[in-house]
Amino acid sequence: MGSLKGKTLFITGASRGIGLAIGLRAAADGANIVIAAKSKEPHPKLEGTIYTAAEDIEAAGGKALPVVVDVRHEDAVQAAVDKAVETFGGIDILVNNASAIQLSGTLKTDMKRYDLMHQINTRGTFLCSKLCLPHLLKAENPHVLNLSPPLNMEEKWFAPHVAYTMAKFGMSMCVLGMAGEFRSQGVAFNALWPRTTIATAAVANLLGGEKMIQASRKPEIMGDAAHWILTQPAGDVSGNFFIDDEVMAKAGVTDLTPYAVDPTQKLMPDFFI
Repeated sequence: MGSLKGKTLFITGASRGIGLAIGLRAAADGANIVIAAKSKEPHPKLEGTIYTAAEDIEAAGGKALPVVVDVRHEDAVQAAVDKAVETFGGIDILVNNASAIQLSGTLKTDMKRYDLMHQINTRGTFLCSKLCLPHLLKAENPHVLNLSPPLNMEEKWFAPHVAYTMAKFGMSMCVLGMAGEFRSQGVAFNALWPRTTIATAAVANLLGGEKMIQASRKPEIMGDAAHWILTQPAGDVSGNFFIDDEVMAKAGVTDLTPYAVDPTQKLMPDFFI
């Protein structure tokens, strides 16, 4: 398996959960991790800040740059990109992980929450991609990885929560379009999504608490799957909507039991799969 040693990863929402897991796996290779997230102060319901994440990244063997970033604000993203380039000399990989979720039907979705999901998920992904691309185009083996689902345009994925599905599929449409737009220039765009629920704060707080956590896999499976994708030649791997267990099979890992929070529990399938 390839290495991310010396590569610079700009990861949105990397203070905890899947974003942090991807950063930690890259840090184990000796990568530079830009932790671009809003979590400056501790939250009563959410573990971790950009600063605790930076400590974890450096303990894992990487170099960390924590920056306070709200991906809804162009000036903040541009400042973070500039700081990353100033600190590490460039950007090799962008991971669009920051996301907002509300699993409500149309009549129970207020427009403030609708706007938040679309501003963070779709617009934030587009904005971060746009601002990182001038540097990715100069990088060796540049990748953009969006944490978003396959574009399955079936009614069942929209009906329960139209607003959320639209916002997440917007991230996936960025993959579809930008993969084609930048293929000839050598930048890979891919999506990654889990087969099962992942033990994150969002799952614990919004989808069923501890019971759901016990039926989930650990974020490390997403970190390992992302690592495989990001170490592939960009010219060979672009425009794909990867599922974590399928990626692990490509990497030669077929026993996924160690990733289960509780191997005795039946795993809960994630949305959109």
